[in-house]
Amino acid sequence: MIVIVNYGLGNLESIKNMLKKVGFESIVSSNPEDIRKASKLILPGVGAFDNGMNNLHDLRIIPVLEEEVFEKKTPILGICLGMQLFTKKSEEGIMAGLGWIDAETVRFRFHEEKEKLRIPHMGWNTIKCKKESTLFRDPFSDMRFYFVHSYHAVCQRGDDILTETHYGYDFTSSFQKENIIGVQFHPEKSHKFGMQLLRNFVELC
Repeated sequence: MIVIVNYGLGNLESIKNMLKKVGFESIVSSNPEDIRKASKLILPGVGAFDNGMNNLHDLRIIPVLEEEVFEKKTPILGICLGMQLFTKKSEEGIMAGLGWIDAETVRFRFHEEKEKLRIPHMGWNTIKCKKESTLFRDPFSDMRFYFVHSYHAVCQRGDDILTETHYGYDFTSSFQKENIIGVQFHPEKSHKFGMQLLRNFVELC
C-alpha cells in the first residue's frame, strides 16, 4: 500500500491522481496504522518549514514514521518541502528538522551579476545525475521537472546527492540515503517525466 502522508501541507490529491495515472492506488492518511501498513511512503509539502514540522509534531506521527523508515526500511519519498523536512534545519525557520539526512536547507543567494534571477525558482529545469539511481531510470534522454521553491538543501555528504540542477549555481535537486529519497521538484506537475519517476519509485526503489 502506498501512503501519502497527510500533515496538512501539500498537493495530496495531485500526487494521488498522478499515481493512479501510472497504475497505482494510494491513500492519503495520517493514521499511524495506515503508515505501519505502507509498502511505500510519500511526504509531500508546500509551505513553510516550521509549519510543516509543527504539524508533524502535533499529529504525533514522527515516531511511527521513524519506525517505518529506520527499522522496517520502508522507502519514503519527500517532495519539495517534504524533502527539506528530512534535513537538520532550515534558514526559513527556527525549528529542528527531522535530521534524517546530514544536510541543511538554505535560501538561494546570488552574486551581483546574477541578481536578475527571480526567487522563487519557478518553472521547468533539467537535472544532472551525480550517481546512478533506480529513481531516474528513464526512457527519456532529456529529463526535466517542474520547480517552485526559494530554498534548497545543502548536503554535507556528497554521496547523498542524486542530482543537481543549475539556477544561478548548481544546487542539490534530489538526494538519497538508503531508503530515504528527497526531490526538490514536483513530479506531480512534471507530466511524463514525473509519471516515470513515480513509477520508478513504486516499482524499483
